[in-house]
Formats: sequence, structure tokens, C-alpha cells
Amino acid sequence: MSSGGRRTAAGTGLAAQRLLWAAATLGCFWGSAEAQLTGVLDDCLCDIESIDEFNNFKIYPKIQKLQERDYFRYYKVNLKRPCPFWADDGHCSIRDCHVEPCPESKVPVGIKAGSANKYSKIANHTKEFEDCEQASKLGAINSTLSNQSKEAFIDWARYDDSQDHFCELDDERSPDAQYVDLLLNPERYTGYKGPSAWRVWNSIYEENCFKPRSVYRPLNPLAPSKGLCLEKRVFYKLISGLHASINLHLCANYLLEETWGRPRWDHNVKEFTRRFAPTETKSEGPRRLKNLYFLYLVELRALSKVASYFERSIVDLYTGNAQEDMETKSLLLEIFRDTKSFPMHFDEKSMFAGDKKEAKSLKEEFRLHFKNISRIMDCVGCDKCRLWGKLQTEGLGTALKILFSEKEIKNLPENSPSKGFQLTRQEIVALLNAFGRLSTSIRELQNFRVLLQQTS
Repeated sequence: MSSGGRRTAAGTGLAAQRLLWAAATLGCFWGSAEAQLTGVLDDCLCDIESIDEFNNFKIYPKIQKLQERDYFRYYKVNLKRPCPFWADDGHCSIRDCHVEPCPESKVPVGIKAGSANKYSKIANHTKEFEDCEQASKLGAINSTLSNQSKEAFIDWARYDDSQDHFCELDDERSPDAQYVDLLLNPERYTGYKGPSAWRVWNSIYEENCFKPRSVYRPLNPLAPSKGLCLEKRVFYKLISGLHASINLHLCANYLLEETWGRPRWDHNVKEFTRRFAPTETKSEGPRRLKNLYFLYLVELRALSKVASYFERSIVDLYTGNAQEDMETKSLLLEIFRDTKSFPMHFDEKSMFAGDKKEAKSLKEEFRLHFKNISRIMDCVGCDKCRLWGKLQTEGLGTALKILFSEKEIKNLPENSPSKGFQLTRQEIVALLNAFGRLSTSIRELQNFRVLLQQTS
């Protein structure tokens, strides 16, 4: 299906060939009609074939290049935060669980300089001014206030600022927070599994997903017949889609063998089948993959919505290298133009559209559930799994923040930071890298279709 704009006859023919090929290879999934991953997704008017064509031929190559740019490859994370829900199981001792932090000398000067973690040089100066201004106001309120009371005022301000966040954000000023080069610490299968890993996902589903009490793992996707509203179905699908995407990454980058200290990472068809084949998952695997597509649509919608935020001249993705920054922003805006051209976006306006009081309460419940899930990521025992779990959770949380801030984004001033809506550099890096992971998952599905066809 066309993803916007006119095409030549030759271009249309190529698109048709791609779709026919995609439909044919989609149908080879485990050889049964009910297992085929095709057609229109629930709760949105979009078909899987159109997403495949749009992602694999247009978005995926560009998002890969973007993730290699300095601004997006360095992510600051605290991997030493204690699990807030149960006694620590102890960290994974498997070699591949290790994360190698980036030496400060390797981090671009513009990224290190932004202690407030803003997106541009101007914004960093603005933040310094705001801090001074806030200190003046606190003094003006009552010069006899104790330091403890002043700190309380600042904490209240921070609390107000956090009300639009869907994630428990790391304190970047903590001595335990370190920069990580994402390109040198790729997400892949580490061997981390068993009760510790199971407990993390079980806690996410059983305590934080809206679902009937009778549903237990392996979980069934929520259907309208279960009596759950759109918002609660959406929440479950987002978490299920994230889980499916992470599992796909592990199957696609699996340690197949290690000879003379030379590891070979590649696709593991057997592991993919175990995690997604209907016979291995009580027919749930294909539905989990459909939830991956649903999550992709939601994050794609968020990118198209936030494009105007980045199109402003004040946003320059500052690293200290003017040429690099200009090229990075140019590529990012190109990706945003592509996201806006997609003709079948998820319609978030259908959510929280009923009784205002009930909708507000449901939205807050939605936010708090997701925030709790972001805290559970600190319970992951494998550092590499924790790194990518935290990043992808923060990326999805940022996407939700964008979708719930449409009015504020529309009213953004062109040449100054907005009080109503802001994104930190951490949120920007997480947002684009998380979407990059989803884009990779859908591209890897194509690879597994070919591999399954070859082995059938």
C-alpha cells in the first residue's frame, strides 16, 4: 500500500511485488492458516503488510543510521539502583550480562556539559538562568525560611514537573549513573533466564496490566468480549508488544557457538519457534507478534506528533560538533517527515474520550501503572538486560507523554523553551532508540520468515 505521495508506474509495480512477497512469506509462519500474521490489527485500522513495507523499505535504514550518530549512541543510566519490590536475587555472573560503561573522555563534550540534560546549548544556558531565578524567588518568599523548607519547595517543584512522566527516571547526578555507548553494548541473548527473569515479567503482567484475574501466564490478549475498555486493552497490548520485541531481539542475536574465543551471534530459528509458534505457546505467539505491530503504530504516532517540537530552530541536538549536530538533525527531520506520511496512524483521540472525570482517573491509573513497570526494570539481574529494558521502557513512556500532550505541543513557542512541554536529552535518546528497536524487530521478522521457509 502506498505510504503517501504519487508514484510512477514502475514504483507502483515494485511496491506490488514487495507486498506479494511479504504476503507469501508471512503465510509460511508455521504452515497453518490461524498462525499467519496478516490482515488488519485490532483497535486500529491498519494492516500488517502496509507496516512491513513502510518500515522495512523506508524507516528501518534511516533509523539505523540515526542510532549511530553521537547524540543517540550515548545513554546515561544507573544500573546500581536497588530493586524496590523484593530482595535482590544477586546480579547475573554470566560474562555477556556485563555492561561496559563509557569513559568520560569518550563522551562528546556537548553531551557531558549538559548537566541538566537538555537538548541544546541554548537550553542549557536557559536552565542555568531558571535555576538562579528559582533561587531568587525562594529567597523572596520568606528570607527566614530554613534550608530544609527551601529544599521542600524545590522538591514540590520537581514533583510538579514529574506529573507528565510515565517513567521513574534515573537521577543523572547520582555517582552511580554512567554513560553507556549503546553501539558497544548491543541487546542480545545473554543466557539470563530462570526464576529471576520470570519473576520480573510475571510482576509486570500480574500486578500492573489491566486484565481479568482468571488470565495467567501464558497470557491471552485482551479482546473486547472480556469487557475491558479500549484504554485497558491498549495498555496490555503495549506491554505484550514490548515483551515480544525484546524476545525477538534475543532470538535474532543469539550466541550459537563460541570457538577459540570467537563467539558467533546469529538467528536462532529453534528459539524463535519456541517463543512464538502456536504449538509452543498455546496459540498465543502470533497474537504477541500482532501486539508488537500495535506498539510500533503507537510509537510511530508519537513521533509524528512530536515532529513540530524538533522542527524549531532552538532544538539543535547539541554535542559540541556543529557539523555532526546539523547532519543529525537533518536525518531526524527526514525520519519525522516519513512518519507523518504514513496514512494509517493509530488514533489516540479515541482513548479517554468518555466522561471527563472517569477519563481523568483512568489516565492517571494508566500513568501510574506504567511508572511502576519502569521501577520493576531495576529488578532485572542482568545488567545488559536491565540497560535495554530501562531504555525501551523510558522510550515508550516518552511516547505516551507525547500522545497525552498534544495541546501543549501545538502551542510551543518557536524560539524559546516551553514551560508546558519539554523533553530531556535522555527522553529523546530513549524515544528514538526504543523505536529503533521496534523497527529492528519488524525487520527481523522478515528474516525469520525467510529462514523458516528455507527449513520447512
